[in-house]
Amino acid sequence: MGNMGELSIMPTYTFINTKNNKEHTEMMSIAEMEEYLSKNKHIKQAIKGLNIVGGVSGLSYRQDSGWKENLQRISEAHPKSALAQRYGKKTIKQSKTEQVLAKHRKRRGK
Repeated sequence: MGNMGELSIMPTYTFINTKNNKEHTEMMSIAEMEEYLSKNKHIKQAIKGLNIVGGVSGLSYRQDSGWKENLQRISEAHPKSALAQRYGKKTIKQSKTEQVLAKHRKRRGK
């Protein structure tokens, strides 16, 4: 089997012993796995689901400045979009104007 003392990264395989239905996991190379299965006919490989990381959020996730610049460029091209509200560059005058408009929209809604 794979030598655990080495620092190489090896895949793990799950096997089922067809004689006693016991399941076990081994770390080995593909070649070692194929040899192991050919020598042990009573052992079958168990197919398991993959562990896939879909995304990272929280404190460890940061947007780089290049991505933020790209979002700002897109928001400038679409000034009325939600993206522009969040990432667009605004002058103080634009911010104050939006606040007054929002105030009057709210007042009309009542």
